[in-house]
Amino acid sequence: MTAALLIVDVQNAYFEDPSLAAEQSRIVAQCNRLSRAARECGANVVLICTEHERDKSTWTLSMLDDDQGYLFRGTEQTAFLEGLETADFARLVKTRDSAFFGTDLLLRLRNWNVDTVILAGAATQNCVAQTAADAFANNLRVVFAEEAMGSNDEEAASALLPVISEQYRQPVLSVDDALLILDGSKTVLDFSGTS
Repeated sequence: MTAALLIVDVQNAYFEDPSLAAEQSRIVAQCNRLSRAARECGANVVLICTEHERDKSTWTLSMLDDDQGYLFRGTEQTAFLEGLETADFARLVKTRDSAFFGTDLLLRLRNWNVDTVILAGAATQNCVAQTAADAFANNLRVVFAEEAMGSNDEEAASALLPVISEQYRQPVLSVDDALLILDGSKTVLDFSGTS
């Protein structure tokens, strides 16, 4: 099995929310821990971010309904959080919750012969969960790196994560265990039944 690390939406705009702002240091530190390990073992890392155009062409339905956009390309909102290690990692821009929707993420993963993705970032119940669901739809195994994720709605995240984990056989693991998958010491199947 070959794993890649996907770091989702660790951007200024999302961490303006007080719930996520309180978790910022932990999430950045754990994402950096994972990305350093990935670099050391030769695994691929993709930094995934959300960006929109001011002309409404990329806006979601809720943005259109509210006539209010955000995360405009080139603004400080779209920048990765200070302290997040980004040098030399692949980047992918998305406009929807799932990193697979309307992007070339699957092609990249296939080119790298990746069959397992380790997910980190924000927010657990939105972009991370939607990316996990689409990974499952594309026959990719998923691991949630628990300490490297955060949510602006902990109640929703706590309710959703066990369901998606069980239904899609996607374990929620400690960063320590995720590192074992990243370096090839273990596989997702070694943690089957874990959530």
